[in-house]
Amino acid sequence: MNARVAVVGAGLAGCEAAWQIARRGLSVELVEMKPGKRSPAHVSDDFAELVCSNSFRGAELTSAVGLLKAEMRALGGLIISCADDTALPAGGALAVDRERFAALVTERIRSHPLIETSSREAADIPEGNVIFATGPLTSDALAARLRGLFPGSEFLSFYDAAAPIVTHESVDMARAYLASRYGKGDADYINCPMDESEYGAFWDELARAEQAETHGFDDGGVFEGCMPIEVMARRGRDTMRYGPMKPVGLRDPRTGATPYAVVQLRRDNAEGTLYNIVGFQTHLKFAEQKRVFSMIPALHEAEFARYGVMHRNTYINSPALLDRRYRLRSDPRIGFAGQITGVEGYVESAASGMLAGIETARALLGQPPADFPRETAIGALALYVSGGSVGEFQPMNVNFGIIEPLDHKVKGKRNKNLEISSRSLEIIGAMRV
Repeated sequence: MNARVAVVGAGLAGCEAAWQIARRGLSVELVEMKPGKRSPAHVSDDFAELVCSNSFRGAELTSAVGLLKAEMRALGGLIISCADDTALPAGGALAVDRERFAALVTERIRSHPLIETSSREAADIPEGNVIFATGPLTSDALAARLRGLFPGSEFLSFYDAAAPIVTHESVDMARAYLASRYGKGDADYINCPMDESEYGAFWDELARAEQAETHGFDDGGVFEGCMPIEVMARRGRDTMRYGPMKPVGLRDPRTGATPYAVVQLRRDNAEGTLYNIVGFQTHLKFAEQKRVFSMIPALHEAEFARYGVMHRNTYINSPALLDRRYRLRSDPRIGFAGQITGVEGYVESAASGMLAGIETARALLGQPPADFPRETAIGALALYVSGGSVGEFQPMNVNFGIIEPLDHKVKGKRNKNLEISSRSLEIIGAMRV
């Protein structure tokens, strides 16, 4: 077998896959179409650009994504290392300075002696071993070529949205307060409270606000895990109060009371000059975003550094096509990684790239496959994507429901999850990969 591997796409998954292959002594060509060409959602020339949120979500081992991050640290992950090195205060979550994070990933990739980077659009299937990590916004030319690999098995798609970012200096702190939910960690979030009448007026305008045109868009095409806030509003008056505007655990220290609803702002850069509106992914017209979101009392004079946008995300029918190593069953020299496989989330995308890179390198080195078991988060995710779903396949985040349960009962959900995590990390520590 040709020991040189091509990795197409320098997002989170592609960079992680290239890193894992190179650290095992094999040469890699990492192909990225930027800066010559960009998807509609990308603006930076750096690799591993974070398009939507700057959060890698929960950090504790009581959450499945926290476990997945711990596994990636134990396995020498590039993405999690760079995230840790550019972390921002975010209570119980891991959030990063998105520009410094992408710059650090880019620097480490470009400085690795076994990784050669190529700036060009890949419009064909390379010879030899290849991992496609082109993300949910794969170029039309390459997507058309990939379809030819599996006739009769359609690409799938949903609409994804990004939240707006506001400047810190434009937030009216006289109408906001600092706190993390339930007091977890430091008071890292700016909380913008609303009383019942303020919330009612906001909901009414948001539900009627004018969306930007998206060809083929309807509410049924929205992925539940990244739902635009206006779509959420149209589902009912209180839907947002059970979602991103949930006030539970955010008592206002100035009054001692829990607000009727709360909009949270999370730091988006190390300097603390930019904050994103948590959970407010949107596809409203920019003027409508300014008009409606300025109805939030603390944001009445908000300056928007970036408005929310929506784009179509595409992924393949992985259960019908891929094995547990993210390789085509019909042609194992071709692998896939990242959101194009149907994993959802930054951490999950990087983890799929990690597994695909490890397994590709092991195959080329004549080693047996690692075959991470279902007792681990990284293995359970791969097994779910490659055939564990029931019914219509949709993108999904890692969760304890897909991980092998314990063979004994443990009192309390938190204790059970901690024991599952402990078992997984013990397995990972014993593997020689």
